[in-house]
Amino acid sequence: MTRVRVEIAEHVARVTLARAEKLNAVDPEMLEAIIAAGAEVDRADVRAVVLAGEGRAFCAGLDVAGFAEMAAGDPEEMILPRTHGAANRWQQAALVWHRLPVPVIAALQGPVYGAGLQIAAGADIRIAAPDAELAVMEMKWGLVPDMGGMVLLPRLLRSDALRRLTYTARPVPAEEAARLGLVTELAPDPLAAAEALAHEIAGRSPSAVRAAKRLIGLAESGAAAAEVLMAESREQAGLIGGADQREAVTAQAAGRPPRFG
Repeated sequence: MTRVRVEIAEHVARVTLARAEKLNAVDPEMLEAIIAAGAEVDRADVRAVVLAGEGRAFCAGLDVAGFAEMAAGDPEEMILPRTHGAANRWQQAALVWHRLPVPVIAALQGPVYGAGLQIAAGADIRIAAPDAELAVMEMKWGLVPDMGGMVLLPRLLRSDALRRLTYTARPVPAEEAARLGLVTELAPDPLAAAEALAHEIAGRSPSAVRAAKRLIGLAESGAAAAEVLMAESREQAGLIGGADQREAVTAQAAGRPPRFG
């Protein structure tokens, strides 16, 4: 059974969690499929990514059956080895979207719990249906977020809000999640909205969009102001006069859509 579908058209990749009968809950096969999908997209000629879940949920979290595997094995052997740089494979399933060089827009509906929330947090932008519910669910099972959540969520939430969500495991509706910063915007059809935004971004200078994502990531990392300022200057110097920048200017002057190579 295909756990994750990847479709690419017009420089936009749509990555769909495709285990709708289980509310896209993450089992070992889906975990590996998510990582593989991220790697496939990274190799492709894409300018934006839409991350979605099939059916009634974006992702309801970890498949409860997976807890049996955790209880039967040695937890340290399962989660301490670093398989993807500084991350293990569980963390890579969320961090792969954060690390992609192009923008990622997540379309959220229904439950977005635990593992699902951490995967969504790896996206640059999250568009949610009004019926979406988001939760840092791990405390319900006596656990802590461990799929990169403690790297990703502090970038989105104030400390007190993150602590409340983590300590209580209480789901919050999409409207409250938007107020907290977990959700970028609400839309009746989040997938359509995410697709439209991805195509809008794909119509901008691909080199400038990638440079902007690098700069924002550096600024969010806590780098010193001097380092960020120099990075701004280096990125700009690399863009000025380049093919994409010349095409952006030419298209604006001609009043037509740009045609990037």
